[in-house]
Amino acid sequence: MGDELLKKTGAGNLFMVFGEPDIKITTEGVEENLTVEVRGVDVYDPTTGQIRSHSTDDIACWFIDTNYDGESFFVRHAYFTGADEPYEKLKRALRAEINEAAWSSLYSTVSRPFAPPETGKIAVKVINHYGDEVLKTYDVGGVPA
Repeated sequence: MGDELLKKTGAGNLFMVFGEPDIKITTEGVEENLTVEVRGVDVYDPTTGQIRSHSTDDIACWFIDTNYDGESFFVRHAYFTGADEPYEKLKRALRAEINEAAWSSLYSTVSRPFAPPETGKIAVKVINHYGDEVLKTYDVGGVPA
């Protein structure tokens, strides 16, 4: 039954996306809080064998687990980026008014400062407008917890 429903084309193949976000992690302040800046994302395209580089305009959203345990990703920070008036698109999609000040704190390529993780690791997940999702962990253990 599956053979009859699926097209037999090369484009119909299922594959896993491989990629890596372009991230800059900095420390600031007396307490050495961390901030994360997303600068883009690179995704491997298995159909062409090429790496597609995307700017922050092509990123739909990105998330940070600020205390990654190595087993499960827990969204502790969520941010939205991209071009083409995402605020207006979100309002239309939700059919609701959204507090513009709250939105502006989430529409960012730089995270809000957060305390160094107890685990010594953070994880960053980036999703582009094509639905490609990449996750990378970062060891920030040199920062006191």
